[in-house]
Amino acid sequence: MLSEFDIAGTTLCFPLDPHTGKVGLQIYPTGLRDQLASRRSGLAGLPFIDSMPDAGNPAAIVLDSLAQLKIVGDPCPPGGAHGHTMRNSASVNRFRYSNQKVSRDDEGTHIRTVLADELGCTLEHRLVWRSGEQAFHIEVEFSNGSTNPVTLEMLSSFSLSGISPFDSADAVGRLRVHRFRSGWSAEGRLETRSIEALHLERSWSGHAMFSERFGQIGSMPVRRWFPFLAVEDTAASVLWGVQLGWAGSWQMEIFRQHDDVCLSGGLADREFGHWTMTLEPGESLVSPPAVAACVHGTLDDLCERLTFPQHRTADKHPEIERDLPVTFNEWCSTWGNPKHEDVLAIADRLKGSGVRYLVIDAGWYKNGNGSWSDSHGDWMPSKELFPHGLEATAKAIRERGLVPGLWFEMETCGRASSAFSLVDHLLKRDGRPLTVGERRFWDMNDPFVVEYLTDHVVGLLDRGGFGYLKVDYNETIGIGCDDPASQGEGLRKQVLGIYRFFERIRERLPDLVIENCASGGHRLEPSMLARTAMSSFSDAHELPEIPIIAANLQRLVLPRQSQIWAVLKKSDTDQRLFYSLCATFLGRMCLSGEITELSSCQWALALKAQEIYRKAAPVIKSGCSRLHGEISESWRNPRGWQAVVRTNENHMLVVTHTFSGTPDTLEIPLQQGNWRITETFCEHPDRIEISNGFLIFQRATSWCGSAVLLERSFAASP
Repeated sequence: MLSEFDIAGTTLCFPLDPHTGKVGLQIYPTGLRDQLASRRSGLAGLPFIDSMPDAGNPAAIVLDSLAQLKIVGDPCPPGGAHGHTMRNSASVNRFRYSNQKVSRDDEGTHIRTVLADELGCTLEHRLVWRSGEQAFHIEVEFSNGSTNPVTLEMLSSFSLSGISPFDSADAVGRLRVHRFRSGWSAEGRLETRSIEALHLERSWSGHAMFSERFGQIGSMPVRRWFPFLAVEDTAASVLWGVQLGWAGSWQMEIFRQHDDVCLSGGLADREFGHWTMTLEPGESLVSPPAVAACVHGTLDDLCERLTFPQHRTADKHPEIERDLPVTFNEWCSTWGNPKHEDVLAIADRLKGSGVRYLVIDAGWYKNGNGSWSDSHGDWMPSKELFPHGLEATAKAIRERGLVPGLWFEMETCGRASSAFSLVDHLLKRDGRPLTVGERRFWDMNDPFVVEYLTDHVVGLLDRGGFGYLKVDYNETIGIGCDDPASQGEGLRKQVLGIYRFFERIRERLPDLVIENCASGGHRLEPSMLARTAMSSFSDAHELPEIPIIAANLQRLVLPRQSQIWAVLKKSDTDQRLFYSLCATFLGRMCLSGEITELSSCQWALALKAQEIYRKAAPVIKSGCSRLHGEISESWRNPRGWQAVVRTNENHMLVVTHTFSGTPDTLEIPLQQGNWRITETFCEHPDRIEISNGFLIFQRATSWCGSAVLLERSFAASP
């Protein structure tokens, strides 16, 4: 063993193989040290091994490196793996342990482990624990210290091995994998499958390599999967999990050759993401950051540890965000046709309410017969829609006590815009402008583009007095764009350019609140969450599955950053209003719809929801969530019920939704302690009570929503 560290309830092991020079990374809950199994070292004694002449004692466990890479020209991995994985190629074998340095201070612990080859190239594995967290930040830097160019075709951000240390052999029947699928208006569906169902049982002799490699290609990082992976040992109740922060093509892998299961991930490699990169002598490349954790508990416990570090970046956004103010977005009011007079009518209705932001969504730049989706890019306010100019509208909004916001899709331009023809400044593939549907993509590394967008986006926001920016993104670059190294490298550089432009916005307008949207929730990953105050949870604006999506996303996104829509209509019954408004308690409340046409009674319900939401904001901002209920596989036509219980030290918020076929009585377990109900927002508060540690809903009916706020009751001192 090279070294071992006990940090925040987790043991980090860095085993070293003195023969190969490989260093691994294995983690487990420190409290379960006495439950670690005595692992078998070889396969001798198994009849199918002993029956082979000269079989000897094949290894049951082979140390897996904490850094995975592939260099062009080195032999590919054997064992039938070529084309399925690039892990454990000859490139990994040539890097041997060089040194490890550990530094500690009040901020946390830094562990740097360096591997080097004979040519002078190095891999520096950096693991950081930050005080107050129970997760670990990991990244890998490759440096070309040789005298010749080196071309990478794979580099991992992390690689964990040793799963599971609680079984003496290959953990038959006890390992299962958790992933989250994603689709448009259907983000965050949990998928759980056993290692056996994924066809990842170990190679019987240790010869074959098996891999489940998955991820996302393009610039919508949450278009099919979330960059999340977890493996659970169900017998030990231990989970290992990782979340990756990258807004471009990425991959995760579950790898199996011997007894142990190994997890790795990072940039999508050459086989999966069309990526290679050449580094000249002295150049280096740092992988996208990953957050890893291990927990003795449940999937919710693991997700809580992985998302908790997001508080650190969320706290850095403008002060106005501290109390989680309510947003109104007029998209579902005007549907891409905002007008000065309509926006002011909305502002008049919102004046004096709990709403703080009023956002003008897409379409404000339309001219003639253009549509909102193909005329963006020039960013000239429509004289027909805003005859007095956007500045006048923004000023009028502020006069009504609201912060004006504005929609941009700044990284693309539509076919009907003049910008669409500026091909020298747009991304290309195979020498031609990269066109997807009605959109093309600005080259975010082009100085002309940066200055153009600084003037047309940042300048317009500044001149108009806007305090809120909604950044939308409605197409994906796909495999990449032209670059001397590879199309995948062109995409990587584009993502870095996007990051830099977000930083420029923040430098120029430090008090601006920025919302992250990408056809709803296609950018719900840590790197974009860090750069924005909040994110659109989905485009499921009026759908019955809104609370299902919102509840599942609590495992991946902090509720304080997850903007949930409630579209209010004059035709809504009270039951429908409660259903819609209660869903917003699962994150950030965002209202839209026919706000000016609601009756006084309907608007009173919306005002009551805002009042209770403000009281619930502290537990929404800082709390722990647990999901309960029984929901059918169909989200579009759901059956059953769900409840999300979110708790902090002294308060609890229970948000419940029923669907078709709900049972008559719902029983929701409460955290241990004495609790009393302080606020309810639902149609039948008289049917709710606390009994024997449960929140009980009697005579539950289908398609109802409720939000119940509770307070811990302390006994009086004697």
